[in-house]
Amino acid sequence: MRLLVRLTPKASRDGVLGLKPAANGGVELAIGVTAVPEKGKANAALLRLLAKELGVAGRDLSLVAGETDRHKQVALDGDVTMWRARLDAWLAGFRMKD
Repeated sequence: MRLLVRLTPKASRDGVLGLKPAANGGVELAIGVTAVPEKGKANAALLRLLAKELGVAGRDLSLVAGETDRHKQVALDGDVTMWRARLDAWLAGFRMKD
């Protein structure tokens, strides 16, 4: 399973900013990290933040697309049914932003 993310590096704080419409008609999770986009620092901060927010080990997440782009795809390793239930519950707390 993959999670679409729009990452904002050098944000004022680390955190989930909400859901945003994606160019492909889907939805992206907007996330900000204070790390700079140099030498993979922002990408690493993104994966640490997602692991913490989702309550999983960092090894369960990997960046599979968008290494140098704001628009990223994060692979969620493991049982799809478990991920769907976990994400549905977690994402219910976020509103869509324009």
